[in-house]
Amino acid sequence: MRRLLRLLAAAAAAAPLAALAGAQQYEPLSTSVKSAMSRAVSDKGVPQLRFKDPEDGYRWLLAMSERLAKRVPDAKFRVELLKTVHYEATRAGLDPQLVLGVIFVESGFKKYAVSKAGARGLMQVMPFWVGLIGEGGHNLFHLRTNIRYGCVILRHYLDIEKGDLYRALGRYNGSLGRPEYPTLVLAAWRGTFKYPGPLA
Repeated sequence: MRRLLRLLAAAAAAAPLAALAGAQQYEPLSTSVKSAMSRAVSDKGVPQLRFKDPEDGYRWLLAMSERLAKRVPDAKFRVELLKTVHYEATRAGLDPQLVLGVIFVESGFKKYAVSKAGARGLMQVMPFWVGLIGEGGHNLFHLRTNIRYGCVILRHYLDIEKGDLYRALGRYNGSLGRPEYPTLVLAAWRGTFKYPGPLA
């Protein structure tokens, strides 16, 4: 089993697996859950790093930016991406590095990625979510919109699974019960995007 985990971790470090891109399944939501998720995706706040000490925020941004430089060569877009990930993940009660791991495996940081199942953007969000919890004008290829939806959806699945990250990731990807996807995301989170300093 350890050998399998090491091989999967090595695969995650080398390149994301396009075949694992998201395909969240439609499930009816209760009115209260739908309302809460709708409020969460309609946020209009400006993304900003949420660190008690601005120096910690600068160090995090620099560390993550260096790790993404080859995959996201445009420095301006890379900083915007990282600030958005940190803001939306923190807002949803998620670890920003976990969200970076999801993006790494889902889309390889390709903003306009589309999976065979029709999932879109960085976090590979299925279009049915716009009709379910969003507004008709929401564009899933828009950086902030996509990451906001992805974080809200992952938080929803974590709540359904009572904090079981492995199962929540399976739900997010539409592969609940299969180990490949959660293992790759966890390997990226604990490896490529591991960060020892303060996150807020």
